Amino acid sequence: MTKEYKTIIEISGPLVFLEKTEPVGYGELVHINLPDGTSKRGQVLDTSADIVAVQVFEGTGGLNEEAGVVFAGETIKLPVARDMLGRILSGSGEPLDGGPRIVPEDRVDVNGASMNPYSRKPPEDFIQTGISTIDGTNTLVRGQKLPIFSGSGLPHNEIALQIARQAKVPGSTEDFAVVFAAMGITNEEAQYFMEDFEKTGALERAVVFLNLADDPAVERIITPRMALTAAEYLAYEHDMHVLVILTDITNYCEALRQMGAAREEVPGRRGYPGYMYTDLASLYERAGVIKGRKGSVTQFSILTMPGDDITHPIPDLSGYITEGQIVVSRELHRKGIYPPINVLPSLSRLMNSGIGDGKTRDDHKAVSDQMYAGYAEGRDLRGLVAIVGKEALSERDQRILEFADLFEDRFVRQGRDEDRSIEETLSVAWEILSEIPESLLTRIDNKYINKYHPAHKSN
Repeated sequence: MTKEYKTIIEISGPLVFLEKTEPVGYGELVHINLPDGTSKRGQVLDTSADIVAVQVFEGTGGLNEEAGVVFAGETIKLPVARDMLGRILSGSGEPLDGGPRIVPEDRVDVNGASMNPYSRKPPEDFIQTGISTIDGTNTLVRGQKLPIFSGSGLPHNEIALQIARQAKVPGSTEDFAVVFAAMGITNEEAQYFMEDFEKTGALERAVVFLNLADDPAVERIITPRMALTAAEYLAYEHDMHVLVILTDITNYCEALRQMGAAREEVPGRRGYPGYMYTDLASLYERAGVIKGRKGSVTQFSILTMPGDDITHPIPDLSGYITEGQIVVSRELHRKGIYPPINVLPSLSRLMNSGIGDGKTRDDHKAVSDQMYAGYAEGRDLRGLVAIVGKEALSERDQRILEFADLFEDRFVRQGRDEDRSIEETLSVAWEILSEIPESLLTRIDNKYINKYHPAHKSN
């Protein structure tokens, strides 16, 4: 029979400290029984010879020294089943959609097991998001972890939903699912997400975890782990290709900082815990493809950079762990361009593995390089125009300047429901490239110009 201990000596924020009365494990699940008959769940955060620290998921309101503490003898486990698809759950895995509890096929530890580097298969399969700035110039590959760096007030949630609706592997008949986890969002945002998923039919192939801003910060720490556990189960037990979207990692890191302050830890950069790099890596590194397994887990994590500062600890540490980043631009957003993705600081380190003949198209790499080079030069020329005026530019430079405007207006800009195939994305790119002289297309081989350039195709 499980023992109940009434040895609470201190309650501090979301933490409960009690005198140790039996050996307990780190991360062990705890049930706290209140005098009024209700109960709360918690997790062992720290254990020593004398004191056990427990973080309480539902908050410590109403707790006192009379509460009884029961150690469950196991870590937090998520009940998983294929029937999770189509469900909206809370950040701790409870149903929010009015449906019944999930009948589990298995119960899995939310902390997951580390993926053996030797058993990882290099990602190489193209995932089409329907967004030209991602598919064309910063291609997402199955098994990749690619964060979106955004800022407060920018439409990163709309971009996330559009990716959730549109993501697919072209020409593949394999099962594709989306696991969407939102952390620290407002009730209004939660309603927006739920309505969009239900209205567009994307919910049928999705599992949604919602942790609201008024939910305890402690729950925010387990929400992404719940989502990744569900994704791994669907990928490796049901051979599905799963895209995990986590928003907003900044809220997750704020919860880490809050917990660190409650534990009176020595803070690191800007008050965040010194172990934040390791903690983020434990989330990001759960993406990948395993040799011999059909399924895969691909990650899009969204983080808002405080003060649009890309050197802030959260984007800075994320950049070290992940395979590139997609950067959302405030400047493009002010111009009314959606999605306001700036391709210049954006990068997909695995892009070359997932594009080319047989995957996307033979001219993809060359077109991407040419578009990037032309846009970068056009952006530089805008700075020069501000000083000397447009009339002082050579004819060549004026054409490059016009190219930068066309790039933003026709390649970057697209509708919120516009799902472009990779062929459509490359066609738009060639239409824009045809506006500048062929002599300036220095990064594209002549065989591709003869094959795809509109002026040659019409002949």
